[in-house]
Amino acid sequence: MAKTEIDSKAAEAANEEQVKETETQAEAEAVKEKESFFGRRTSAGGRKREKRIFSKKKDKKDEQIEELTDRLKRTMAEFDNFRKRTEKEKSAMYEIGAKDIIEKILPVVDNFERGLATIPEGEEKSAFAEGMDKVYKQLVKTLGDAGVKPIEAVGQPFDPNFHNAVMHIEDENLGENVVAEEFQKGYVYRDSVVRHSMVKVAN
Repeated sequence: MAKTEIDSKAAEAANEEQVKETETQAEAEAVKEKESFFGRRTSAGGRKREKRIFSKKKDKKDEQIEELTDRLKRTMAEFDNFRKRTEKEKSAMYEIGAKDIIEKILPVVDNFERGLATIPEGEEKSAFAEGMDKVYKQLVKTLGDAGVKPIEAVGQPFDPNFHNAVMHIEDENLGENVVAEEFQKGYVYRDSVVRHSMVKVAN
């Protein structure tokens, strides 16, 4: 065999060996790239999964916060309603108690008025009469300061909310259902009737 032929075969074998080595390297690099790609996908999927899990935990915490906030608002509203209701009940109890005391004082005022009306002429300036008149005026002023006011009756249209008709008369000088005379004075306390006026009404 000629030397040239041997060298030619050796060169071909070397080329084949180099091609195989190149193919092997290419395959190895492809495998590495594939593994790297799937590794990135796995890593990204893991991060997404972690993110989703974290997001779920965060949503649950937000729901708890909203629930507690709503519960607190309801509790505060209930307490505010309770406070208003309690204040209203206290005010009503105070008014009931005050009206009860006023009802017991009014007969004393009536007796003062009757006593002053029976003072004989010429004795209005006596010490006793003036003293009784001063006590009467002080009592009426004290009741007025507390919110007690007399009900207007004579000459006013009859109002069953304030007047109690015990007699009726025919009087052409007065209009129909007009109070002609007052037998007992009525009083109101803070726009609430303590005692109705006892009156005579013209038909």
